[in-house]
Parts: sequence; structure tokens; C-alpha cells
Amino acid sequence: MMFRLIVFAILISIVFCVSVSAQRRDYMTDAEIELVRDAQEIDLRIGVLTGAVDRRLAVLNNQPVKDSDDWGPAPTGTRLQLLSDVQKLLDKAISDIDNVAEKNRDSKLFPKAVRALAGSCSQYDTKLRILLDATTEQKEKGVILGALNLCSQVREAAAQLPPDPAKDEKIDKNKKTKND
Repeated sequence: MMFRLIVFAILISIVFCVSVSAQRRDYMTDAEIELVRDAQEIDLRIGVLTGAVDRRLAVLNNQPVKDSDDWGPAPTGTRLQLLSDVQKLLDKAISDIDNVAEKNRDSKLFPKAVRALAGSCSQYDTKLRILLDATTEQKEKGVILGALNLCSQVREAAAQLPPDPAKDEKIDKNKKTKND
């Protein structure tokens, strides 16, 4: 009887250890999750998600990332984990924009969010290509190429948007001011 209890206890501890080690790391910090949760408007949410990407790219490039009350401590993880975070954050931004498009395509915030993400993706393209050239790890290359593909999709989608009326108004105002 005692032998069975010992074997049972060992099996339980093995199962518990396996389940704990199988837990996955979240691609956002707790503070970032709260910021995303608070940013209900899509343009604000994209700003939070791109801020999270910027923080990871800074860590990957050995640039200082300040801890803050809002954003919390700098993201941590292996190089592959941080690169994977970047890809997942970009994918989340795209998914969130797609959700807005499905629900309310006429939203004034939809094109603003797409353009903001496309602008950030243009900057990420350069940074990601530098990281791609510097790595020899195939898994890292795959993740970087995935993130670059997402950035390309965002820029292509932004190119399909109608012209920005707010931008046209600014151009018209500048022309009127110069002509006066």
C-alpha cells in the first residue's frame, strides 16, 4: 500500500512538472495587456501595439528601454522569443484592424489605424532586415521573414485605401496660405 502511494505521488509530481513547463510565455507584458485593454478605439490600440513592438526591437538592438509606470518593465526573453513577440504583435494589430473592418468599415478610425500601422511597418522593415542579415539561426530567420511578410501586407492594404481627406485639407490650406 505504501509503495502505491509513493508511486502515485511521483506520478502526480511528474505530471505537475510537465504541465508547468508546458505553459507558454505571453507575447505581451501584464502592463501592455492592460494598455491594450484600455485602448478600445482602434487607432489608440494600434498605437499601443506598435509601442510594444518598438520596445522589443529596442531590446533586440541593445538600445535602452526605460521602465515606466504605464508600460512596466522592459520586455525580456531570448532573441527568438522577442522576435516571435514582434511577429505576434503585428499579427494582433492586423487582426484587430480586420475586426473593426468587419464590424464598421465606415469608421473614420479604420483608415487612420491602417495608415499608422503601415507607417510603423515601414520603419520595422529596415530594422527587421538588419536583424535578418545579422542572424544565422534558421528559426530566427523564419520568424523575421514572417514579420516582414506581415509588414508587407499592411503596406499593401494601406495603398488600397482612398486618399486621406484630412491630408488633402492640409494641402489645400497650405496652397491658400501661399497664394495669399
